[in-house]
Parts: sequence; structure tokens; C-alpha cells
Amino acid sequence: MTSCNAFVFAIIIILLRTAAFAQAPVESPVPPDSEIRKILSDRIGAENLGIGIVVGVIDAKGRRVVAYGSLAKDDKRPLNGDTVFEIGSMTKVFTSLVLMDMAQKGEVAVTDPVAKYLPASAKVPERNNRKITLQDLSTQSSGLPRMPSNFNSKDPANPYVAYSVEQLYQFLAGYQLTRDIGAQYEYSNLGVGLLGYALTQRAGMDYEAMVRSRICEPLRMNDTRVTLSPEMKARLAIGHGPNLNAVSNWDLPQAFAGAGALRSPANDMLTFLAANLGYTRTPLAAAMAAEVSIRRPAGSPNMEIAYAWHVQTKDGNSIIWHNGGTGGYRTYMGYDPKSRAGVVVLSNLSSPAGPDDIGRHLLDASYPLSKVEPIKEHKEVTIETKLFDNYVGSYQLAPNAIMAISRDGDRLFGQ
Repeated sequence: MTSCNAFVFAIIIILLRTAAFAQAPVESPVPPDSEIRKILSDRIGAENLGIGIVVGVIDAKGRRVVAYGSLAKDDKRPLNGDTVFEIGSMTKVFTSLVLMDMAQKGEVAVTDPVAKYLPASAKVPERNNRKITLQDLSTQSSGLPRMPSNFNSKDPANPYVAYSVEQLYQFLAGYQLTRDIGAQYEYSNLGVGLLGYALTQRAGMDYEAMVRSRICEPLRMNDTRVTLSPEMKARLAIGHGPNLNAVSNWDLPQAFAGAGALRSPANDMLTFLAANLGYTRTPLAAAMAAEVSIRRPAGSPNMEIAYAWHVQTKDGNSIIWHNGGTGGYRTYMGYDPKSRAGVVVLSNLSSPAGPDDIGRHLLDASYPLSKVEPIKEHKEVTIETKLFDNYVGSYQLAPNAIMAISRDGDRLFGQ
């Protein structure tokens, strides 16, 4: 889509959102609270495991929150709309919204090379006389891999914390692109991390300050932050790994902040969805419309990508969504522009199943819930550590994805 057509499309979306204020309420596809609570209880099982899920719903009737579980094993306080979670890669939508806001204000152009906002000494890979642009990074089509090859975490519990901007520059300087820029979708934490960092250089402030001033303050999202205040820490749900063990929070430095550094509660995320759906008037309306003004193939049938947002289409109906995952959390947010319903699902359990199917199902019942056994607490058992040697090695998961398993005493690490 050309820049002119994208601009016209964004204007049309703004006009439709403005008109939506005067429209009769549309029947929401989201089921009643009792049904949502049953879905959550079926998924989690017992409420005393220290884990839980919070679901937030926004539609023409207003907003509501349904929660099940607890903040931690030894903390029996119930979860609610103010409980804070790491939202992981849902942060990418905020990064791209900052890009759209800057573009609307003439501070950047989406077609600008990312190198324009980096030091002159920084070398960004090119291919066939084509430079990686801000748009390429936001639409996951830059040609950069998911992660840099010099990402070697020394702290598996907090893997990103020590990765520096200097290491980012070192990787970029030595990397050769394997495909043409813009030619193919490839999800890249590296790419959106680079986008976020470049925007901070243009804004003259760090990532948290940039998102806070451009998004959180205009929308009054007072609990969406990178660094938590003591009061917010008291409301933080403790993250858990797949075996129900409590795990450390992840800290993403400036090189990766734009890819997944934010923490937020359901109430703030509902405020964000309400603005995207046009239920609240906001100075970010034009930027939000621009963020979904393009569509590019996203590697699977019925799936496209806009600026950060993914668009899943079925039987003519679309869900605009993004999810997230860190060491102890899995999250999902999505909205249906036709029914004007939005859903956020936040969990303090990082499990393979995740909450994506719950979010999709609540927005469109034709998407089935995954068949997942209720979570059960497992007791630790002792095994011969010499058996660990049998698992050490490299495992090719896909053509460009290799999992390296190493051993350190009685622990195995995956990279």
C-alpha cells in the first residue's frame, strides 16, 4: 500500500471511529462473567496454586474484569483489575504507536532508514541497495533474525538484563542479511528492540519516559511502567514457570526495551483498548488508526501484520491482536473492530498453552478453546545428575532456530 493510500485509509478509520460514538450499541460477542470464570477455573484448576488469570472486557456496555486465582503461593489476596503483570511482547504495540505518533507530528517518517537515528559510527546491514526502515522494523519484515547471535545470557533467570547497546551495534555491524528487506515476515525481538531504541534517540529520552509521555499520560494509564513503584510492586503477581515454581522478573535494557519491557494491569490495558476502539476520545486517535492502516502477509493463512498488531481473519471477521510472554507470564490482548469488543488476558504462569486461545474464543466463539488439562502441582524428585549429560547438545527446531542445551552442575540451560 502506498503512503498516500495508507494516509487516506487512516483518515477513513478516524471518521468511522468518530461516527461510532453516535451508533446504536452492537451486540458483544463476549460471554457473561459466569462463563468466563468457568473457563478460567477449568484452565487453572485449584485456586491455591499461587497462579491466576485476569480477564478484562470492553464493549459498548462498558468494561468488566473477571479474575481467578491468587498473586502468589503464600499470598491469598485475590487478583483484580489492578493486579500488575509483565506484558512482554504486547509492548511492541506501544513501540509502534510511538512511531505512528512521531510520524503524525512530522518528527520522523516511517520510510526513514533506522540508521538516520543512530550514531554515524553505527553500521546497519543493507541489501541490494535497500536500507532497513522504521516501517520494516515495525512490520517485522526487516530481514533481521529473531535474536542477535551475540546474545549469550549469563543469567537464565533474567536473560536480557546485561545485553548492551554496544553489543547491539557489534551484531549489526557484522550481520549479513539473508533475504531482501521487506520481502518476508519474520518475527524479530531484535528488530523491534532496535526500533524502540532508535525512537528514544529521536525523542531524547529513555524508553519508559518516551512511552509514558506519549501514551500513558495522554491516556491516563498510570500503572503502565517499566520500573515499578513500591506500591505497584505490592500489586505485582509473582511470575511462575511451567512447573509452578516462582521465577524472577525480566528486566529488558534499552537495546530490547521496545520489544517487551512494560508491566501493566488489566484496567490500564482496557483503557488502551477503549481508545483503540473509539470509546474514548484521545489525541492518539490518528496514530492508532495509522497503526492498523496497512496489512502485510504474516507467514500463515488468514494472518497479516499491520504496524506491530497482528490481524487474524476468519469468515470475514477480523481480530486485531498481540500477545506476550516472559519467564513467568503469558498475556494476550485483542479487539474486534466490527463488534467493537476488546479483551485482555493476563496470566502469571508461563506455560506452553498460554491464554491466546481464551482471548480469541471470547472475541469469537468459533475459535475453540485448547484442550488443556487443569494445572496440577508436581512434587520435586531427585534424579541422578549424570543423566543430564544425555541432553547436552544442539537441537535444530527449524531452519533458522537451534536450541543449545548446556549443563552447569545439577542444572540444564537452554539458549
